[in-house]
Amino acid sequence: MSGNPAVVMRLVASAYAMAEKAGAIVRRVLQSGELGIVEKTGANDLQTLADRLVQQSICASLSKSFPKITIIGEEDLPEEAVKEDLIESGQSEDILQKSCPAEYSALKEEELVVWVDPLDGTKEYTEALTLTHLQPNHQWLLDHVTVLIGIAYGGKAIAGVINQPFFNYQLGTESADMGRTLWGMPGLGAFGFELQEVPDGRRIVTTTRSHSNKLVTDTVDAMEPHDVIRVGGAGNKIIQLVEGKASAYVFASLGTKKWDTCAPEAILLAVGGKLTDMHGSALCYDANVKHMNSAGVLATLRNHQYYASRVPQSVLQALKP
Repeated sequence: MSGNPAVVMRLVASAYAMAEKAGAIVRRVLQSGELGIVEKTGANDLQTLADRLVQQSICASLSKSFPKITIIGEEDLPEEAVKEDLIESGQSEDILQKSCPAEYSALKEEELVVWVDPLDGTKEYTEALTLTHLQPNHQWLLDHVTVLIGIAYGGKAIAGVINQPFFNYQLGTESADMGRTLWGMPGLGAFGFELQEVPDGRRIVTTTRSHSNKLVTDTVDAMEPHDVIRVGGAGNKIIQLVEGKASAYVFASLGTKKWDTCAPEAILLAVGGKLTDMHGSALCYDANVKHMNSAGVLATLRNHQYYASRVPQSVLQALKP
């Protein structure tokens, strides 16, 4: 691309490089065997050394390269100096070469909000290590782990980067092919994966693995699915949608936050999908919104209206935006 790339393209190109570095940090911490786990609000809400290091890496790197953007990260970390080796200043040349969609070409740094989930699927990350020592077949949980960097403007998700640190984990920890980074931008497209759809007529719902309740199960049942997949991580569930393993992501409960959904929503939008709350209303990613997605999450690649229409009235009454 000739000339100076648009701010948002430089931001996405940087976020891509930061996500790749984050994936390497996540793998390194797991391989060390020292996860440094602390409970935040309980056994299902954990934080590890990888969460802390990745958030420091991404947020410090973003602040250094884009000092005027607003950055909101999941982890509430103390202010402290970040080690130089955590700073990533590289950019994806492939992304810099792409043409910015016209509607985003004049955006300024201070208009952009970045939502960061340093390690989505922390519970599965910790289980994969503890279970690996007992039963190696639990390593499949590593597929659930992602790093999420979402970019928003005017309250809307306009770009997203997802790193899947353990993609191809079957090849072994020394493989140079482990891990991948997906990214997307509405109006430009999505990259790093092959878009696939569930066969026509099949309703396959992906939902939570560890945070289920009656609202969730009632809603899933109301969709009349042919199959239900229970997996961890919001990022992973959106990957299920765009790779044709599921047709709807249904989570009729509190639990997900804006940093869980911003990056995945942008990628889903880039391929024609849709993500809303259970009422069918858009999520807002302004800097001052509440972080909790209090009316749940409904995401689809196609046929969003069908799934939205099936949500029970009792669930809609229980989940207030």
